[in-house]
Amino acid sequence: MFREPSLHRLDPASGKLTGGTGRYEKRLADLDGLYADAGAFARARDLGGDQVVYQVEEFRPSDGHGDLIFGTTVMDPGLIGGEFFMTRGHLHARANRPEVYRGESGEGLMLMESLEGEVRTLQFRQRDVVYVPPFWIHRSVNIGSVPLVMSFYYPSDAGQDYGVIERSGGMAVRIVADSQQWKAIPNPTYRPRDADDIARLLATAD
Repeated sequence: MFREPSLHRLDPASGKLTGGTGRYEKRLADLDGLYADAGAFARARDLGGDQVVYQVEEFRPSDGHGDLIFGTTVMDPGLIGGEFFMTRGHLHARANRPEVYRGESGEGLMLMESLEGEVRTLQFRQRDVVYVPPFWIHRSVNIGSVPLVMSFYYPSDAGQDYGVIERSGGMAVRIVADSQQWKAIPNPTYRPRDADDIARLLATAD
């Protein structure tokens, strides 16, 4: 009836997690359309499309309500046309589910966007904890020169909606390299969500 407790060890340098139930990788060739400079992406893909940009290990005891998924993400440093390497980003399929990230090593940025298009950026390092509230789209960005290792924790029934970003032509801003390390610039292809889109996303809450 009840699940057994379990112990897992996390290596903050490598992101290795013992006792995980799943693992996946995103290679450069998998990220077509993510970066603004399509020409720079195509050149990088042709030179090293099999390069792993980020990898995820997770422990998923169940997909049921009331349980918890946790794991690690390891993202290499890199630039495509001036944009830092980043995750695809998502909103939770049940959009009222939150998520917590903890910096394990490296330096990152959590790019967040409300359904109405408000933007928040939180820069984090080792031992920093980022809370992503319900109803916020979020994406991790490696703004450092070494791999970014994060741990994450979210409700098992949250799910992911990756299409919410694609449907709006990307997120409202892009994170690019700058003399001060990074800056957020407007995304010219961004299309704000209309009232019907927002209502549909709000209706996923339960």
